[in-house]
Amino acid sequence: MAAKAKEQFILATGRRKTSSARVFLKPGKGNVTINGKKPEDYLRRMQSQMVIMQPVELLDQAGKFDMNVTVTGGGESGQAGAIRHALTRALVAFNPEWKLQLKKAGYVTRDPRMVERKKYGLAGARRRYQYSKR
Repeated sequence: MAAKAKEQFILATGRRKTSSARVFLKPGKGNVTINGKKPEDYLRRMQSQMVIMQPVELLDQAGKFDMNVTVTGGGESGQAGAIRHALTRALVAFNPEWKLQLKKAGYVTRDPRMVERKKYGLAGARRRYQYSKR
């Protein structure tokens, strides 16, 4: 009985706002699942569906990798950004020569922007309560 070869895949993590995504990437036919669902079922907005596929399309590798994604936290926009970041890192791990192209497009850099915390004595992060003269 022949022993089944262990499947080789690349694991990468990406983050955006409060979202965190893990991408399991392996050569395949282009199957994508996000938390066990198809991308069009999980991500409602067409823009988000386009964002997650940008790195693969930039490199003309569409349909050449199977992608299994686990994503938590945040909203749809943050999750889409986290998936794109994780996918970019996985592609760079697969082929380091692609890094320059992906960096030029701005996909390699982690976007540090987060929601500013609310401060005490204020209505929001910076918004003050309304001043009443009389």
